[in-house]
Amino acid sequence: MRIMGLDFGAKTVGVAISDPLLITAQGIEIIRRKEENKLRRTLARIEELICEYGVEEIVLGLPKNMNDTLGERSGLTFEFQEKLARRTGLPVHMWDERLTTVAAERAMMEAGIRRENRKEHVDRIAAVFILQGFLDLRALKEQERES
Repeated sequence: MRIMGLDFGAKTVGVAISDPLLITAQGIEIIRRKEENKLRRTLARIEELICEYGVEEIVLGLPKNMNDTLGERSGLTFEFQEKLARRTGLPVHMWDERLTTVAAERAMMEAGIRRENRKEHVDRIAAVFILQGFLDLRALKEQERES
């Protein structure tokens, strides 16, 4: 079993996949589209990746404001969640993605990736942070159940 993490943006979707043991998340690609509302190809590519990796669950980053309110982007993300769930038949969990882009930028700076090259990777790395947070919480809950 694997879990997919998604960072849904206006024109991109960063994609990460867990390892089979659900311990680590790896970024695999960024799906790009020309227009925000054109999701057919994006959903088709996500379906291809689900089949390729044997994904059984999806974690979708939920953009929240720093004061914990939901903004305009959140509404579009909930609509995308519905489309994903309907099209794939898989559970789609929402995950607070606040500061994941900041963390991704910081990680790239520390890795020495030049500023002009960071935009090329930020969505994929943000998807890794979304998925890794979900995996870590899941593992913690499992440990608590066992003890």
